[in-house]
Amino acid sequence: MADRGVDLAAVTIPKEVRDQLAELELELSEGDITQKGYEKKRAKLLAPFVPQTQNVDVSIQLTPGLSSEPTSSPNAVPVAAPRQHRAHRSGGTRDDRYRSDIHTEAVQAALARHKEEKMALPMPTKRRSAFAQSSAENCTPPDTSSASEDEGSLRRRQAAISAMLAQNLQSPEYWINRSVQSSSTSSSASSTLSHGDGKTQNHSQGQTSILADVLAHTRIESSSVPPDVTSTVPQDRNSRADLPPNITVRGMSRGQSRSSMMDTAAGVPAHSRVSTKIQQLLNTLKRPKRPPLSEFFLDDFEEIVEVPQPDPNTPRPEGRQMIPVKGEPLGVVSNWPPALQAALARWGATQAKSPALTALDITGKPLYTLTYGKLWSRSLKLAYTLLNKLGTKNEPVLKPGDRVALVYPNSDPGMFWVAFYGCLLAEVIPVPIEVPLSLKDAGSQQIGFLLGSCGVGLALTSEVCLKGLPKTQNGEIMQFKGWPRLKWVVTDTKYLTKPSKDWQPHIPTANTDTAYIEYKASKEGTVMGVAVSKISMLTHCQALTQACNYCEGETLVNVLDFKKDSGLWHGVLTSVMNRIHTISVSYSVMKACPLSWVQRVHVHKARVAMVKCRDLHWAMMAHRDQKDTNLSSLRMLIVADGANPWSVSSCDAFLNVFQSHGLKPEMICPCASSPEAMTVAIRRPGAQGTPLPARAILSMAGLSHGVIRVNTEDKNSALTVQDVGHVMPGGLMCIVKPDGPPMLCKTDEIGEIVLNSRVGGTMYYGLPGVTKNTFEVIPINSGGTPIGDVPFTRTGLLGFVGPGSLVFVVGKIEGLLSVSGRRHNADDLVATALAVEPVKTVYRGRIAVFSVTVFYDERVVIVAEQRPDANEEDSFQWMSRVLQAIDSIHQVGLYCLALVPANTLPKTHLGGIHISETKQHFLEGSLHPCNILMCPHTCVTNLPKPRQKQPVGVGPASIMVGNLVAGKRIAQASGRDLGLIDDQEQSRKHQFLSEALQWRAQTDPDHVLYMLLNAKGVAVSTATCSQLHKRAEKITAALLERGGINTGDNVVLLYPPGIDLIASFYGCLYAGCIPVTVRPPHPQNLAATLPTVRMIIDVSKAACILTTQTLMKILRSKEAAGCVNVKTWPNIIDTDDLPRKRPSNIYKPPTAEMLAYLDFSVSTTGMLTGVKISHSAVNALCRSIKLQCELYSSRQIAICMDPYCGLGFVLWCMSSVYSGHQSILIPPMELETSLPLWLSTLSQYKIRDTFCSYSVMELCTKGLGTQTEALKARGVNLSCVRSCVVIAEERPRLALTQSFSRLFKDLGLSPRAVSTAFGARVNLAICLQGTAGPDPSTVYVDMKSLRHDRVRLVERGAPQSLPLMESGTILPGVRVIIVNPETRGPLGDSHLGEIWVNSPHNASGYYTICGEESLQADHFNTRLSFGDTETLWARTGYLGFVRRTELLDASGDRHDALFVVGSLDETLELRGLRYHPIDIETSVSRAHRSIAESAVFTWTNLLVVVVELSGSEQEALDLVPLVTNVVLKEHHLIVGVVVIVDPGVIPINSRGEKQRMHLRDSFLADQLDPIYVAYNM
Repeated sequence: MADRGVDLAAVTIPKEVRDQLAELELELSEGDITQKGYEKKRAKLLAPFVPQTQNVDVSIQLTPGLSSEPTSSPNAVPVAAPRQHRAHRSGGTRDDRYRSDIHTEAVQAALARHKEEKMALPMPTKRRSAFAQSSAENCTPPDTSSASEDEGSLRRRQAAISAMLAQNLQSPEYWINRSVQSSSTSSSASSTLSHGDGKTQNHSQGQTSILADVLAHTRIESSSVPPDVTSTVPQDRNSRADLPPNITVRGMSRGQSRSSMMDTAAGVPAHSRVSTKIQQLLNTLKRPKRPPLSEFFLDDFEEIVEVPQPDPNTPRPEGRQMIPVKGEPLGVVSNWPPALQAALARWGATQAKSPALTALDITGKPLYTLTYGKLWSRSLKLAYTLLNKLGTKNEPVLKPGDRVALVYPNSDPGMFWVAFYGCLLAEVIPVPIEVPLSLKDAGSQQIGFLLGSCGVGLALTSEVCLKGLPKTQNGEIMQFKGWPRLKWVVTDTKYLTKPSKDWQPHIPTANTDTAYIEYKASKEGTVMGVAVSKISMLTHCQALTQACNYCEGETLVNVLDFKKDSGLWHGVLTSVMNRIHTISVSYSVMKACPLSWVQRVHVHKARVAMVKCRDLHWAMMAHRDQKDTNLSSLRMLIVADGANPWSVSSCDAFLNVFQSHGLKPEMICPCASSPEAMTVAIRRPGAQGTPLPARAILSMAGLSHGVIRVNTEDKNSALTVQDVGHVMPGGLMCIVKPDGPPMLCKTDEIGEIVLNSRVGGTMYYGLPGVTKNTFEVIPINSGGTPIGDVPFTRTGLLGFVGPGSLVFVVGKIEGLLSVSGRRHNADDLVATALAVEPVKTVYRGRIAVFSVTVFYDERVVIVAEQRPDANEEDSFQWMSRVLQAIDSIHQVGLYCLALVPANTLPKTHLGGIHISETKQHFLEGSLHPCNILMCPHTCVTNLPKPRQKQPVGVGPASIMVGNLVAGKRIAQASGRDLGLIDDQEQSRKHQFLSEALQWRAQTDPDHVLYMLLNAKGVAVSTATCSQLHKRAEKITAALLERGGINTGDNVVLLYPPGIDLIASFYGCLYAGCIPVTVRPPHPQNLAATLPTVRMIIDVSKAACILTTQTLMKILRSKEAAGCVNVKTWPNIIDTDDLPRKRPSNIYKPPTAEMLAYLDFSVSTTGMLTGVKISHSAVNALCRSIKLQCELYSSRQIAICMDPYCGLGFVLWCMSSVYSGHQSILIPPMELETSLPLWLSTLSQYKIRDTFCSYSVMELCTKGLGTQTEALKARGVNLSCVRSCVVIAEERPRLALTQSFSRLFKDLGLSPRAVSTAFGARVNLAICLQGTAGPDPSTVYVDMKSLRHDRVRLVERGAPQSLPLMESGTILPGVRVIIVNPETRGPLGDSHLGEIWVNSPHNASGYYTICGEESLQADHFNTRLSFGDTETLWARTGYLGFVRRTELLDASGDRHDALFVVGSLDETLELRGLRYHPIDIETSVSRAHRSIAESAVFTWTNLLVVVVELSGSEQEALDLVPLVTNVVLKEHHLIVGVVVIVDPGVIPINSRGEKQRMHLRDSFLADQLDPIYVAYNM
């Protein structure tokens, strides 16, 4: 709170006011008063004493005993006495380890540089329903810059808007954005931009300049101040501002009005909040990045990530090479025991009444005291029981040297002591572990790994603890995940057997056998066991006794965990060796009574206390000027985590408070230790009056480069560290480089501390490989030669040796984050984050910092627990300030900052955050954040350089010079020749399909052409040749009679899939009309489907509509009137009851070039296009299909797809009439009621050839995948199927076709049967896998090359490889060539280009209202710019390539395969490269199990990813980092916006293709109702 502090030292405040303030502080810390109430009362108390001239917020913190400064030595750098901070007293929140007011001030100064303005960062939008963290009502009212108002002011504001519109028509964007249309996605209580009120908006020049400052010189003119993007008015989705209808917007050109006002259906401008947010995002991206991007190296094929060039100003170590530092020699004392068990035996016999251990109850009062006599006798009993009573005499369960788990709670030290010493006496090896409280315990699986690697089969525990373990229903203890099977033994005294008279434990002199195993968690979370030998254990106790000067009979208060680390070494082992009375204060006691350890020191006149910084802090927080507490008996206050650089502030603050209670500065003894080397260094208690130990103020920038630089200039980025004393007696210490070979550091270089001594672990039990790298390190000098032959142990501590051989520790290897070659300490980042005020957003001490590897570098992630009362605005504000602070002070960009709900982070047993488990949750997507901020743009600086496209200027010479590489063939391919194939069939003689039908009706009237099935698989209607002909005639008569139709008029056919559709098609041909098939509207969803019907009817200028009675009623219904104007429908003819007349004559077109029908379809980019198909094209296409698939009268095919456009319509309506085969028609909607319908039909009718769509295939794969056995039982057999062709206009969906083949292989489906077809708007069928050609081939192409429009084949499984399947054999009569879409020159077969097609069945052109000839010529009659410039080609608009395969086609030549990669319109041009949305979507869909579907598009160079969430809404924010990671990793792109939506929001057309442009429009018009929108800064 230093930022709003006022120096109270300059102000005299009476004692009674100080007392009242202290009382107030207490109320706040107890949670009896809110922060707001506290500040109000406080301001009132202080108001008379603070000079009015100072414009200061008086809500500062008073520190009791501020005046009494610690006596500092002359050489110590003075440290400002830290002000005390009170936090709420809920459990585990009072962690002020990282508090340092100097640092707080540094952070404030850094933030001040970024201005006190709120950041112009777009705030994420969240759906109201999701994460009900804090409702909008109970949020604290924001400041004046926010836009929150009550209902009344809402109406006033609407009126104001209307008035303002009338005055201020020059700035339309302004009122569009300010209009009160905030949908339910609008975010929390206040805007992230500073805006004044609506009234002052047009005079906001001043604010604009501030904003411009914030956006680092991105100039924003006053007319376009980014609007308030997070209006807080909670309204329902459909509320719209009622703008007066009579106002027209002047001063806006026609083109401009289209772009800046997206009209919604009602004609109201849609709220363009999303666009302004993205605009803000772009503005923040314009700020210069740090570090600056230098030039990148780019290979032709390999994009190589930037290798950062070394900065010439990087500080380098300049000192001489360090000399190993020796500790004092380990003294030899005559009466030291030969083994630790011997000491216990001695005290048990000679000092039986002497107290060994006192345990406390939950209130902090003594519960029981264990004497040395009791400890000895119980340990003996246990040893005897373990060795003699667990098995039979011949087969004992335990033998000396076996490992045994010790499972005791922290509140029961007595049982643990007995178990530990009992194991030592029985010569079995104790492995103390935490009590598993639930199956989901953080790290419990890793404990299983430890038990497994140590070969533990037996666990000792107490009766109470055993009762508390999770049980199965029949009362057995649960098998924990990853744990070996354990036998549980209860060690309470009543279950132990008294040893027989002749039994004595074997107590050998300490040797190198393992005494116990202490567990240790690595940075990755793996738990390993450090084995400590008997001699090490004993020597360590001796070294501690010498260093701490322990005397027999002293009292020690131990607040640490007695199962490991210093708590075990001092409080269980050394204390017994010296007959010390230990008072154990457990974590549960500390939570209930934080001052209990101080009271125990006072009551027992303890000489030594073992604490952590947290305990100092808690005691300080709970301390109420207790006059009766006296700490003068202490001679050592050992701070076990004194090696944490941030411990210095806790020690200072504690001294500050308790100096008046007899605590002397020289009593504070920080120490450094690690599980491997045990105690490394400890500060010895000084004599009174001697100078205090040293402090070092180091430059953070220097530390990040691993060098020691005393910070002089910039105090904002300084780190103050205290020494941890001298090396342990008998130790030899070196500092070596933390990575690479263990080379000795220079004297001014930070490195890893390595230690050689007889103390310390000997190995990681059961893991010899890892052991060698840690326990057997031999340092080398700069020349690379070893400095000796004694092995050192790595401690995992980073530090240096200062003057006077004092050891300084600046961090731990496991907390090290190496980003872009610089090292940052996780603890330092935590401290910076916690120094950002106000911390009312998050809990102190519940913050995790770790790094994740994304795109070849480490990225920093911070996760913190958010307080339940923090509102979204405050959280976002705090997060954005943390970003700035860390950027300023540490010069490192944060990748992700996430806030999770209170008490949801995995905890360690003593209440700290389990970092590796948190990281695991983050990477698995199971962290469930409630707020998240991703900043990949600022911290990912190693992206490859954007590709510069070469200017396009190409002449014929390019073919020689390099547009085509020598030796590569031009990429072209063709199907068989149509003309050469002799066709005996009669139908060949007919130029027109109408003639073919008449001829069939005469020559073979009863041949069944069509059979329509219903959901039960029953044929509901059939059509023979003559039935179809007669029905077509009746329709012709009705058309001529009722419709008054002229030749050449367009007629819309609006039918469900069936035979009526086919009959009316031929009816139109007989009448000389042009049929236009249209998908009927969905009766349950008229609002969405009817406007498309209306649009096609209008665009095609249809003279009349042929339809069924049911559909006619729908078209004229009230519901329809709600969506479209039903009064202006053309003439509607219902064909259900037809006149029994025949037409006088059947129309025959004069030439085959005349139009046969129009084919309308909506492309994936959302464009409605109609193409004209001539009679000759129909004829050529039907003939081509007939030849490719070998269709003739005796054949049957099954079609299960929609018959409204493209090849589907041709197969459904025309192919049978031309070739005479029988078509079994299965409408796809019937599959919704009976999924197996299509497959059982194939089996029942023994169908050889079937055609379907991807949506049908997907339906069967998802719905029937688990039912293959049931289908088999029903007799479904697919071995008859020779070809199953998917009809599509897209890249083949390889994953889907493969899983379909695999799933139904058991039903006899041949893996070779499934293939695809390919058609486009300009040519409905280019490829179709027939019967004669070779099997479709699959290739793997390199995605990186593909982005450069190159095709490079790689092996299957190669990194960045993309499998592509051939799109089917090219049809007879079709030629394709691959062309550069820009130069229009032919390409070689190693290039990706646009597919151009030449064929007799090309469409004749687009059917457009105004007849845009230029567009038509461009797409339908195009010539190459060089090469064969005579042929006319049609441009498909799809990118692909041609590859010559090793397979042979029917003529014996090598087969040329066409591979379709994707639509040219859909490709995304990003960073100068070409991306296909489907590739990015495939990666995104793999990122998390709850992603049902995804779609991507770009907007103003930002990549937007929309993800459908199939899981619960609390998983929504988990997806944001995972999606960002996967796209960065696999596609080298930074995602700009991640939108999480409900399933089914991404629009998909009838062919199963995503409508990405529709989605984009809905997103920009804010119509998606997203669960969450994250703007990655």
